[in-house]
Amino acid sequence: MALVLALVVAGADATAHGASTSAPPGATARCRDGTYSFSQHHSGTCSHHGGVAVWLDGSSSSGSSTSVGTTVMLSPRSRAYGCRRGEEPDRRCSPGAYYSRLTQGVICSSGFRTGSIRNVPQSEKFAVEREYAMPATYYGRSIEIDHIVSLELGGSNDIANLFPEPGSGPGNYHVKDRLENRLHDMVCTGAIALRAARQGIAGDWEALYRHVFGISISR
Repeated sequence: MALVLALVVAGADATAHGASTSAPPGATARCRDGTYSFSQHHSGTCSHHGGVAVWLDGSSSSGSSTSVGTTVMLSPRSRAYGCRRGEEPDRRCSPGAYYSRLTQGVICSSGFRTGSIRNVPQSEKFAVEREYAMPATYYGRSIEIDHIVSLELGGSNDIANLFPEPGSGPGNYHVKDRLENRLHDMVCTGAIALRAARQGIAGDWEALYRHVFGISISR
């Protein structure tokens, strides 16, 4: 019911944009895309609307003033069930996505921190697990619900940009983390275009790893 109400308010806000800054009764947060949330818990609030811009329940905002814009998917998401698990995400379910306003200038600025845009509630992680035919539970370090296009490259928190990645064995998330950090540095020095980095890591991150580091992932 709260979701339906939020959508109704979102539509009203879009048509009345600029006419009024008053929050609707009962709203607990204004999202970065201009919609309102009525969530009674901070965890996951505005997770599909760019994160929280302003808390309206008297809390101080723990987020950044970074305006992330909207989620842009690298290709259409055609499935939401029966996804194939592997070292690479199932592109039908997890094509990868990024935020429209997280440009090279933003992600390479001295004040940019991934913690300010990271917003993946546990409920969304469970949803990813179910899509990949896994029991929705806590896997600790054995599985990470990882961003396909990393936050360092302006990746979105949308479910289209998430997949379950192993914590051990070849192609684990520790290996991908190394690539993510290197790509951020390369984008900021102009060694690779941001668009190419996003497409490469979403298309075949292991092949990109071999290209960037000149070595294969240990098997």
